[in-house]
Amino acid sequence: MSSDPREARDLLAFYIDAGADALIGETPVDRMAEEPAAAPAAGKTAARRPEGGAAGAARPASPPASRDRGERTSSQAPLPAPDVAAVEAREAAKSAETLEALRALLEGFTGCALHATATRLVFADGNPAARVMFVGEAPGYEEDQSGKPFVGRSGQLLDRMLAAIGLDRTSAYIANVVPWRPPGNRTPTPQETAICLPFIRRQIELVNPDVLVCLGGPSMQTLLGTRDGITRMRGRWFPYDTGTREIRAIATFHPAFLLRSPLQKRLAWRDFMAIRKALAAPVSPSQT
Repeated sequence: MSSDPREARDLLAFYIDAGADALIGETPVDRMAEEPAAAPAAGKTAARRPEGGAAGAARPASPPASRDRGERTSSQAPLPAPDVAAVEAREAAKSAETLEALRALLEGFTGCALHATATRLVFADGNPAARVMFVGEAPGYEEDQSGKPFVGRSGQLLDRMLAAIGLDRTSAYIANVVPWRPPGNRTPTPQETAICLPFIRRQIELVNPDVLVCLGGPSMQTLLGTRDGITRMRGRWFPYDTGTREIRAIATFHPAFLLRSPLQKRLAWRDFMAIRKALAAPVSPSQT
């Protein structure tokens, strides 16, 4: 193995980019080692008990207690079933009258398992009074560390895309469907998304933007209720009911996808031009 510290740093950076940034245990375990033979229980005799054994004959040893019983005991209350947690999330989200109250609810909400594995809540960034709101799927490593959405490489690209149409984080509001980072940057499960959905819906309702932009297919499918892919649906306008009024919604490629597929930036540019045009148009009476 090379002793060059630069190679070690590069390797660590690779693991972080891949999402392997957390230990699954405090003690190293050799998974390839053979398990040692179990020691005979104390006081256990090999002699068979005679038929109709005497009162003083030795009794069979009691089965040993499970070694991991204590490991399975947690100080935290067990998670509710996903459908129960989703109902609790809907009731909790309804009670939030302000964005600050909604953030506080999410800080204390333990119905989603991601709450326990993430470093911190990634609620939102930008201006809550902005006319346009961007919603992605879930935070990544950099977002989990900073507590703000879209601050890594994809966030830097998003900032440049915003600047290209005259926007920045003081004139836009940015959030995610799932406010906690899934371990290893994996895709949130359908159950995790369903539990978090009432909170992002309430967040959109409280921000009350004129334009909603879904960044990527998962965000689009969750918020617009479609099974179609992002390639087919991007660049088209859809009505979105905030609960108080109907606003315009559009989907475009996620910046992380554009980093991997730079040729698709031309399509994303068309989408952002459509967003700029929508923001320049006067708000119709039905949207107020």
